[in-house]
Parts: sequence; C-alpha cells; structure tokens
Amino acid sequence: MPKKLSNVLTPLAVKNAKPGRHADGGGLHLLVKESGARSWVYRFMLNGKSRDIGLGPAGPDGISLSQARDARDALRLKVKAGVDPLEERQREAAEALAAAQAAQVAGMTFKAVAETYIGANEGSWRNDKHRQQWKNTLATYVYPVIGELPVAEVGTAHVLKILEPIWKAKAETASRVRGRMETILDAAKARGYREGENPARWRGHIAQILPARSRLTRGHHKAMPYEAIPAFVGALQKREAVAALALEFTILTAARTGEVIGAKWDEVDLDKAIWTIPASRMKAGKEHRVPLSPRAVEILKSTQGLRKEWLFPATKGGKMSGMAMTMLLRRMKVDVTVHGFRSGFRDWSAECTGYAHEVAEMALAHTIENKVERAYRRGDLFDKRRRLMDDWATYCATIPATGANVTPIRKAEAG
Repeated sequence: MPKKLSNVLTPLAVKNAKPGRHADGGGLHLLVKESGARSWVYRFMLNGKSRDIGLGPAGPDGISLSQARDARDALRLKVKAGVDPLEERQREAAEALAAAQAAQVAGMTFKAVAETYIGANEGSWRNDKHRQQWKNTLATYVYPVIGELPVAEVGTAHVLKILEPIWKAKAETASRVRGRMETILDAAKARGYREGENPARWRGHIAQILPARSRLTRGHHKAMPYEAIPAFVGALQKREAVAALALEFTILTAARTGEVIGAKWDEVDLDKAIWTIPASRMKAGKEHRVPLSPRAVEILKSTQGLRKEWLFPATKGGKMSGMAMTMLLRRMKVDVTVHGFRSGFRDWSAECTGYAHEVAEMALAHTIENKVERAYRRGDLFDKRRRLMDDWATYCATIPATGANVTPIRKAEAG
C-alpha cells in the first residue's frame, strides 16, 4: 500500500508552490491558480463519495499552513461522525440568509414599502395631481397609524382604524385610501415582505364590515336639484366671465371639472359637434366622445375669439384654474359643487326621461362594473347620447314658470 502523506508541506513550500494541486496529507490540499491565487481545500470521503470543501485563501493575508491543518482536523472529526461538512456549511449559510431576510422584513415599514411603490410607479400615472393625491392621502390618513409599523404586521384592525373615522364623512376619500392601502400591501407581498390575505381588500372582507359607498347618503359632492338647474343656468348666462361660460359648458356636457379646464381646441370638431377627450385625460383611462348640443357649440364659438390653446383660458394665459368655477359658485352664493351638477343630470335622466340607464352612465363616462354587460356592449351609444344631451340642453334652457309643477317628460327611446 502507498504510504499516506502526512504534513508534507512547509511554509516555504506553500509560498513557492507552482500552479497546481499540492497535497499535505489527511485530505488537505493547496490549490495554486495560474494567476498566483492560493487557497486551501479539504477533500473527504463520505458514503462512498469524494467531495471538496474550501477552507479559505492561503498566504500571508490568509490562512496559514498550521491553521489549515487545524481546520482539516476539525472537519475530519465531523466526517468520522457521519456529518457532511459541506452540507452543514450550506445549511448554515441558508439559515443565516433566512435570518438576515427575516430581519430585513421585520424592519420594512409600511411607509418604506409605500414610498418604494410610488417611486416605481408614479411615472405612469396620469398627472401631477394624481401623484400628489397618492402622497397626500397616505401622509394624512395612513402614515400616522401604520407608517412606522412593519408591513408584515399590518392587519384588519389597523385598516379599520384608518377607514372607520372617514368612511361616511369622506366616502370618496376613504374609498381611495382603502384602495391605495390594498395596492401597497399587495406590492409588499409580491416583494416577500408579508404573507397571507390582504387586510385592505374589499370583496369578501372589508365589504362585510363597512357599507358600500353606494349605500351611504350622498353628500360628498353637494348637488343642485335638477328642478333648479334651468333657473341657475339662466342666471349664469347673465355673467360675462369666461368661468361662467366654462361652468355652463360643464353642466351641458355633464363633464368633470378637470376634463373641461384641460380641454384644447384640437380635441373639438365644431362642424360635427363632437368633443373627443383623449384617454390620458379621462379618469377611466379610455377615450371619451362627447356629443355637443347646439348651445354647447355656441359657447365654444364665443370663446374662439380668445385665440388661445385652451377652450377656456385663464385671464393671464394658460388654462383655467381648477378653482375658477368653484369661486364663481361662491360669488353667486350657491352652496353646491361643480361635480354636483353631474348628479343633477343623472337624477334628471332617471326621473324625467325614458333613456336607458346605460346611456346616462356612458354620458357620464362611468366605468361599466358588470363584466358581462361590458363584454356584450362594445359601442359607446353615441347617437343615443347625442339625443340625450340635446334634450338636457333644452331642459336647461327652459325656465319653468314660478310655482309651476315640473312634469316629467318621459321620452320613448328607440331600443
């Protein structure tokens, strides 16, 4: 039998060793690469298999020959006991990694995840106002409660603590806050910071605890009763301000404030009486065609002479402020919101006409929630919406006699 090697190498031999593998005995080897880099390796046999496990770099700045032999001897004892030192090292490394990840997760707060999510996604959001709303609602309602809480620990009780105080008083804001929390918690789960169901999810969870927004009393947007709108439009027409024209146009088109003040002339075809709002400016992210009544066209023709980029420009240039129409309502001492006129239009359509529900909903550019209905109805019902908006303009221009009863005019609508 060949004689077993034992302590063959010397410190000088280690220093001067040429590229290759140099045995010291007992399974200890010095590996020298062509680059001159040196390292120690222990080769062992276990369950009939030969395996190598690195011990570290060799040389003045690494492990000395005597230290390498001590490490080899310690590993030989483990091998004799049936322990695979390589598997043990891999297990320890995995446990260390898991512990480090657990520590990272434990220190990852809701606010940190939210800021990461906003930073990654805000570039794709529609406008600066939308980005600011995300940040403001979280800073106002969410961060004071769970901002510094580990995101893994956020539960239903925390979500309710945030939502319940504002659910009825600020229904729309509360709904947006819930949706944003749900999105951030989903992002946290995707990144491995939490597990389990999302405590802010609506369907099958929060919906079983808090009433749906549709069941709450209307009050977020103070609305003018539709019976009073014709008289108000008459008063509006006596004012010469551009804001008055913009507000009347907003009422006649049942549009949102942002859609009107951001409207440009290249969106309008006066010959066809159509205003096409691009998807980038719509709440639902989908292009919306608005049929213009004769009075709406008349208003736009009156503002053409201003020769500006916007349909309703500000006095000093640029587009009109979002507060211009609101301030006009205050000066007229009318306690309603601009958005509330959309509610007036919707109530008038439901109570005074025979137009189908979906025609009015599409006039308001509401998203169709029912997937089956959305799949079967691909068009935008434009012709029916034109008739509806013409009737609405006629109604707004008809001021009822004082004390007269308002009689619903149920129109037979072509199916």
